[in-house]
Amino acid sequence: MTKHASIVRSFLLSTLACLLAAPLAEAAGYLGPASVLVSKDGKALYVANLDAKQIAVVDPAAGKVVKTVAVPAEPAGMALSPDGATLYVTCAAPKSTVAVVDIAGGKIAASISVGHTATGLAVSPDGKRAWVCNRFNNDVSVIDLEAKKEIARVPATREPHGAAVTPDGKTVFVINHLAIDRADGYDVAALITVIDAATNKPTSIRLPNGSSSLRGLCISPDGKYLYVTHLLSRYQMPTTQLERGWMNTNAMTIVDAAEKKIVNTVLLDNVDLGAANPWGVATTADGKSICVAQFGARELSIIDAQGMMDKLAALAAPKTEKKDSGLYASTTPADVPNDLSFLVGVRKRMPLPGVGPQGVAVFESTAYVTEYFSDALCAVDIAAKPANPAQPVRQIALGPKPELTKQRRGEILFNDATICFQRWQSCGSCHPDSRADALNWDLMNDGLGNPKNTKSMLLAHQTPPSMSEAARGGADEAVRSGIKHILFAVRPEEDAEAIDEYLKSLKPVPSPYLVDGKLSPAAERGKKIFFDEAVGCARCHPEPHYTDLKMHNVNSRGQYDRRSEFDTPALSECWRTAPYMHDGQYTTMKELFLKGKHGGKDVLDKLTPQRIDDLVEFVLSL
Repeated sequence: MTKHASIVRSFLLSTLACLLAAPLAEAAGYLGPASVLVSKDGKALYVANLDAKQIAVVDPAAGKVVKTVAVPAEPAGMALSPDGATLYVTCAAPKSTVAVVDIAGGKIAASISVGHTATGLAVSPDGKRAWVCNRFNNDVSVIDLEAKKEIARVPATREPHGAAVTPDGKTVFVINHLAIDRADGYDVAALITVIDAATNKPTSIRLPNGSSSLRGLCISPDGKYLYVTHLLSRYQMPTTQLERGWMNTNAMTIVDAAEKKIVNTVLLDNVDLGAANPWGVATTADGKSICVAQFGARELSIIDAQGMMDKLAALAAPKTEKKDSGLYASTTPADVPNDLSFLVGVRKRMPLPGVGPQGVAVFESTAYVTEYFSDALCAVDIAAKPANPAQPVRQIALGPKPELTKQRRGEILFNDATICFQRWQSCGSCHPDSRADALNWDLMNDGLGNPKNTKSMLLAHQTPPSMSEAARGGADEAVRSGIKHILFAVRPEEDAEAIDEYLKSLKPVPSPYLVDGKLSPAAERGKKIFFDEAVGCARCHPEPHYTDLKMHNVNSRGQYDRRSEFDTPALSECWRTAPYMHDGQYTTMKELFLKGKHGGKDVLDKLTPQRIDDLVEFVLSL
């Protein structure tokens, strides 16, 4: 065969392979069940299939899907009207809507415009109001459901992710996904936004130091307590081991709903077995049991609420009234967030057959759990005893068994703690949604005692080197190092290759600073400043990814650093990656310019306040 013929043959074979692969990827047709609700009579389940952009109506008795309703974008949140006749669905997009679904008719009856990437929502007990989390606008839409329109916006702190309203309708609790603090400080924590339903006035509750990745919340049926799931990261520890929750622990915080203050934070982990990535949380109708889906650990935790509260009350009692049970390590309430044995005796862990348990809903003694990567729903008898794999757990298929592409398998592995030593964490623990957790970590790849801010995985493979000090030549090397030195695991090469493919597939989310997908007038002015040679931003941050892939000394060396040059980060999606610089010392882009003098004091001092604002607007629009 001639060289020319060989080249042609190779081209034809590769083309054929692409043509064959494309239909397979499309045929996979993933559903991605993310959340679930139960009808009042328990005869119907409503499942939000994120990837398929649809709501599936499931008959739990028959164990099958009886109807689907297509929605215009990813159904990131659901809530039922008090009478159960209407389903409200947040359809997440840069211009999100709330789809008002007529359940009997099985179709969308109306649509309400809200903000950027609408996620969780809550409906008032009288059915007249709804509160919708606009994740990337950092605010909450207040909806008049009778008029079917937005009537107010309430500021949240950072990436509001879910909402719940008290039974009396007076208070709305909103969880914020990430912290907005300097990462080089000694207290970094996400907040709960508390909205007065009558005045729309917000206040906040600060979670314990290290609280991040808030995913789920629910209010006890009697309205006394709010339960919030999140990570409790030990980010101030060097990342030398995982035993006993050395890096990440997985938690649930209990809030006194009336007093609006934290009761305590309990760990869902055991001493030698993590409960990675807690997500959805729900209670039984009587409030006696609390169910928590553990996304990374492939489990459901079932907590005896009264038993847990009795333990907490015993610790808070006067010393003369305490009894030494010897069953757990805590001796004061302050010990509980560090006590891996606290829930022993009042919690059971149920292994689930599917992958990626996320949403939870409970009817009578059955918990329904969505299994995101398995395109299935799991029905769990929470009254069964004792907890072991043989307990009655029924899986309901929502569609054909998914055929995993390499990319999808990589997404599973990235979020799966079962490949980690003792299941303490997944890659997604420090990189939620494959982005960053807003914390500084002291990784061992550049020595001990010099913590660095977590970087987003977006464009990681396209913009080498990796790590702020370029300790890894590229993301391929970093992925393999992470498996070995962060998950403390030994995995086959194909696992790392699959994670590579997943990370390469990540696409930036359009910035909330864009107007109809385009730069605002201020950002257009800022663009000219950015590319002005006299200002010089584009010298280190050239298009298309706004990085020159080089190390530079920009006078950012901190007290713990051993060098002055750091990798130039890409600027795509920098609107969601605060705090800024390698040590996370600046919480806003404007602060980076004004206080950090990033770009040079001589240059920045010549820019007027208006020009600084325009420059910030452009950078945050990328």
